[in-house]
Formats: sequence, C-alpha cells, structure tokens
Amino acid sequence: MTIRLLSENTINQIAAGEVIERPASAVKELVENAIDAGAKNIDVVMVEGGRKLISITDDGHGMTADELKLAVQRHATSKLKEDDLSNINTMGFRGEALPSIASVSKFTFKSRADGSDEAWQIVINGGKTNGVEPTALNKGSHVEVRDLFYSTPARLKFLKTDRTEFSQTLDVIKRLAMANPDVAFSLYNDEKRAFQVSSAQGELLDKRLRRLGAILGAEFTDNALPIDAERENMKLTGYAGLPTYNRGNAQHQYLFVNGRPVKDKLLTGAVRGAYMDFLARNRHPVLALFLEVPTYMVDVNVHPAKAEVRFRESGVVRGLIVGALRHALQEAGHRASTTVSNAALGSFNAEPMPTMPFHSGRQSTFQMPPTTPRVTPGLSDTSRDYYAPIRENTESFAPPMGRNEDLEQDTTVSFAAPAEDLTEFPLGAARGQLHETYIISQTENGIIIVDQHAAHERLVYERMKKHMSEGDVPKQVLLLPEVVEIEQDAVDRLMTRQEELSKLGLVFDAFGDGAIVVREVPALLGDTDIIGLIRDLADELAELNQALALKERLEEVCGTMACHGSVRSGRRLTTAEMNALLREMEETPHSGQCNHGRPTYVELKLADVERLFGRR
Repeated sequence: MTIRLLSENTINQIAAGEVIERPASAVKELVENAIDAGAKNIDVVMVEGGRKLISITDDGHGMTADELKLAVQRHATSKLKEDDLSNINTMGFRGEALPSIASVSKFTFKSRADGSDEAWQIVINGGKTNGVEPTALNKGSHVEVRDLFYSTPARLKFLKTDRTEFSQTLDVIKRLAMANPDVAFSLYNDEKRAFQVSSAQGELLDKRLRRLGAILGAEFTDNALPIDAERENMKLTGYAGLPTYNRGNAQHQYLFVNGRPVKDKLLTGAVRGAYMDFLARNRHPVLALFLEVPTYMVDVNVHPAKAEVRFRESGVVRGLIVGALRHALQEAGHRASTTVSNAALGSFNAEPMPTMPFHSGRQSTFQMPPTTPRVTPGLSDTSRDYYAPIRENTESFAPPMGRNEDLEQDTTVSFAAPAEDLTEFPLGAARGQLHETYIISQTENGIIIVDQHAAHERLVYERMKKHMSEGDVPKQVLLLPEVVEIEQDAVDRLMTRQEELSKLGLVFDAFGDGAIVVREVPALLGDTDIIGLIRDLADELAELNQALALKERLEEVCGTMACHGSVRSGRRLTTAEMNALLREMEETPHSGQCNHGRPTYVELKLADVERLFGRR
C-alpha cells in the first residue's frame, strides 16, 4: 500500500472529530472566539438543536479581509504570541476550531474590523470556498453554521434528540456567562428565548454573585458562602453553597481556571474532600469557583477541547481549594440553608392535625438510670480509653434526669440562664421537647425545631476531629509487624511522607526492595486491612500527592463513634440540658448539619407561622 498525504479537508474533518463533537462544541468554540475578540454582547440562535442552524453575533473588534482569509486556515491564530505554549492568556490558541467547523458544515463568516468602513465575508461549503467577498455588517462578527455534519453522516447519526443537544449548549452558555459577568448573553432555540443575562456592574465578587444569582436562582445567592483565598501566587474566589443546600449529582458544580470552564478530576476531588464531613456520599454541593493561576503553572494544551488542565503544583492547588472551602464552612457556624425552612413550610396544610404529645423539660420528673459505657465493635482498648474523656463530655446532654450535682460541677458543661432571657440568642430559648426527639426553641422572631440526636452527633464529631488535628491520634502496636510488598516507586512515595503518616498513627519502615513493614496503625481503625490501606495510600499519593485514605478512614470511624456516643432519639432532656445543647451548637462550626449532610434544625419565622394560620 502506497503512503500518501491526506488532503487538507480530510485533515480538518479528522480534527473536527476531536474538537467538534456536537453542536454545543461548535457554539463553545465560536463564543470563546467572540470573548477573545472583546465582545460585550453575544447572541446565539439555534434551530433544531443546532443541526439545521447555529448563528452567533457579537460586537467584538472584528477582522479585516486578510485576517478573515487566514482565520479559516488550519493552525492560524492571533492568540499565541511567539509560539509560547507556557503563556496562554486567551480562551483559544490552537487555530483549529474555524477550519474544523467549516469542513463539516455550510459555513458563513462575516466580520467588520474596528474603525473600518467595510465588512467582509467568507463562505465555505464542506471545505470549499470562493474566497473573501464584501458584505454588509454594522459591527463585530456574525457566524452561521448550517447543516452541521452534513458531510460526515456517521457523526450525524450519533447526535441525540434536539432537546438533548440544546440542553448541552445551554449548559455551555451558562458556564461561559458565569466566567464573564461583564458580557451580556442571549440564547434562542427555534425562535424562543431560552436564556438571557445582561452585563453586571460593580466589584468583581459582587458582579459574579449577581450573575450566579441570575443563572442559578435566588436560592443559590441566599445560601452561598463567599470564597476568597490565596496561596503561592494562586487565587481562589467564588461562592459555595451550604452543605444543607445540595443536589443529587455534581452537575451544579462550576469550576473555572483562568476564566476557562473546566471539568477536572483534581478540582472535583478537592471539592469532594472539602465537603466530605458534611455530605452523604450520594449528595453533592452547589458551587462556582474561579481559580487564577500563573500561566506557567498550568497546562491547558492537554486536549483539543481545552476542557482539561494539568497543574504543575497539584498538591498546592488541592490544598488551596480544600482549605478555602473548609474555612468558609467553618465561618458559616451553625447556619443551615433557607431551603430547609421552605421545605418545612411546604409540608404544612390547612387541615386539622391530630394532637401530638408534647413534653416540656421544665416539668420533667423522669429519672433515667446511669448510662453504661458504650463499646464500639472493632476498636481496641487503647482507642476506647483514649475517647473516654470525650464520651464523658458527650454525656453533657444525656445525664440521668433531675438534679445531678456531679454534672453541674463539670466545667465542660454550661447550664444556661432561665429560658426567658435566652430568646435573643440565634437558636433561642428551649421551650420544650416534642416526641422526645425534637427540641422546640423560641427566638425573638420565630421558632426553631432541633433534631437533638443529629445536632449532638455533629458536636461530638467536631470534638473528635479537634483531638485528631492536634496530633492526639492513638496508635496500636502490631504484635506481628505486617510486611506489604508493593512496587519500589510506591515505596519511595510512601517514605517521603513517612513523618506525616506517622502523625496520623501509621508507623512503617522500608523493608528491602519493593516492600515496607508496618509496625503501628491508628487504634481507631481497629482490625483493618493493612495491605489494602497501604496500597490505597500509595495510589493516592501517585495521583494527588495527598494521603487521603487514612484520613478518610479515621474520620469515618470518628463519625460512627459520634453517632453511637450522642444523645439518642427518645431521651427526655431538661430545659437546662436543651439550652446547653443550643448554646454549644451556636459556638460549634458546621452544627447546622449532621455528619451525613442532613439539617440539624429548622427555623420558621413568626411571619411564616402567622401566614399558616391566615393572619397575614
């Protein structure tokens, strides 16, 4: 078989298979070109999900006739100065999008350069053109893509329904609109306006919040925490939702690197790690994060679609994201999302409700026998002894009912003043207990219902985490040290983090070539799979340079212990105990949700209650 060069049009069609996968890909490339051209208004029109027509109009600086002729040539670009791939400051740079789109469609490009009295157009059908011709256009550029993939029927067959293809395009436009709040966008589908946002004014963070509110809704702005952090010439800004404001998938996580929308495993993994203590595995936070990184520290030339990036210092990037998110969540204190209250109000109806038993702690005479120590299966005696003081503190809200002089003398317990003086506190004054499970509290302008077990579970968990962060993780010496055989490069990675892992309770040494010997393990892990743990740690260090598995396993055990060591549902509490629980919730970060992401309390404003009874 004779070797020959492929034709230019065939080369473009092959490139189109990587760059232009569907109508949304074409829209993304063309809109990014408009943004690079300095456009402040971008209008997108689609017909039949983009199969029949994609039309994009912008008011950017436009192009001259010579520039327009060059723009549709493969690997022709004005954005890559001095051929330096380490200093990319624009959305596009490869010079592949326009020729790739033109090779698989009926393509028309009109443009008028700033300060010019003339406009020009070029028409390309399946890669063939008659050159640049004069045309009429007020300002900027106008691109029409008709009959996308008509010259490559195989690709056309793989497109989904018009509705699905349009939804993909809508997601692309929303992400680009989030990254560019000073640009106005509109999107029409079959002559119906599907999306429109005007340019935002003011400071960058304020503009972004208004733009995010316009796209994600008022609920997001009501439940969003501002993010603003820096580390080693990297800056992270944006907004992250409260843990109780979450979704069933990760589609509502919007991540940007130097203004470029990306879907990166490192970034999504960092978000998951930051929310790990606050959400169940099947729940995901809602957020929009904007990472600014020096161009020499990030590689955007990983894939033609430019949706993936690679960082030079991935560990620093992950640490910045996790640290910034956790700091914001800690600053939120006991705050829970407004959607919790809205959901509670929506569950009420006007029909008469059956009378529910109500117990007031003020009148309680119930006596509970002393509690016996709890034993968590799988934990060593060392770990049980270590957490004995914590378990004593957790009993602050679960003692024998009635007067307990020993408990009152415990300095770790703070009994509150009479309930009448406590309504000015954020979580108010305890008025009673419902079904021996929920605390009813009165605030200055409403009522609060607290799940006593979920709330105390979070309080106990935070105490355990504090001890662990202070390096007090107990170790269990192995009677017979475990030898683990792994690859030598994995041994080298583990040995470089030996000191850090030792602080977490894992003590090991190199054991010849391709093996390590484990001498001590964290006592909290109990009877664990040491070989699997070591291999998981080595794999994670290779991928993210972070020892995550050990921390996750420790925190999972802490969560289990906190659940078993907390005030249980069905236990009666005195008013003083209920108020003590409320006060500690106010002082403890993240107390608005339990370890599984469920809310620990619901707040109803007085106006909402009055509305339920028709008083408003």
